[in-house]
Amino acid sequence: MKPRSLMFTLYGEYIQHYGGEIWIGSLIKLMSHFGISESSSRGATLRMVQQGYFNARKIGNKSYYSLTNKGKRSMLDGVSRVYSVRSVKWDGYWRILTYSVPEEKRELRNQIRKDLSWTGFGMISPSTWATPNPLEKQVMELIMEHGLEDYVILFTSSSIVSHDNEEIVRRGWNLEEIGIAYEGFIEEYRKKYEILKDRAWNNELTDEECFIERTELVHEYRKFLFLDPNFPVDLLPENWSGARARELFYNIHQLLSIPAIRYFESVFEQASDGEVVSDRNRAINPFINMM
Repeated sequence: MKPRSLMFTLYGEYIQHYGGEIWIGSLIKLMSHFGISESSSRGATLRMVQQGYFNARKIGNKSYYSLTNKGKRSMLDGVSRVYSVRSVKWDGYWRILTYSVPEEKRELRNQIRKDLSWTGFGMISPSTWATPNPLEKQVMELIMEHGLEDYVILFTSSSIVSHDNEEIVRRGWNLEEIGIAYEGFIEEYRKKYEILKDRAWNNELTDEECFIERTELVHEYRKFLFLDPNFPVDLLPENWSGARARELFYNIHQLLSIPAIRYFESVFEQASDGEVVSDRNRAINPFINMM
């Protein structure tokens, strides 16, 4: 696991539900379970501060870290997509974005391509991206954040005259390839689920193991955010493997959640200058109000 990606997983899964701030010592211990050394954890934390994702503050000789607004947007976007409802009906509108960014701003052009891909847009022709999902607000925030108002046009359309919806999907996304990736996840984690169920039934799983397994599960499943555009059910193939992978993810997640949270709470140290209001139920079951 890369330290930055793991940090976003830890904040999204655990820390945000306990006040959103953690002592660096606790963070280092949590990350050590995944092969991240103390020096790597400290270095990654410093880079997150420099890049505007972390706030840092000291109390005595201890340092505490929380997400900035920029960091929260990145974290919450990923969390909402992991745990949100997936079986929504399409409203029939394509959101289409075109851009013409000058060569001297090519770094911004590359960044907006990455951001559009992350949010689920697909490139249907050069400099033209589309999605069937209602992401207008999110994309406008992205445009303003990068100062691209003069170079981008975002509009909606209920139909694309030259191509039918199936052809647009084929142009922008490789659902077959994504489906194969989901099948790989299912094959690996179905076997793991059976083993974990047996061990849980026999009281052989420790809280620490459950924390590690839950965190690795979420970290692996989050990779599909970079692949799966999260289409409305109307545009997906029949017997979509993504739906079966999600059900398996939910079952394993809930099997591990309570002991995983107990372990996190045993390591987590809050700041001494205030009372942390925790939402333990949401930490145990982030699917609440999202299913």
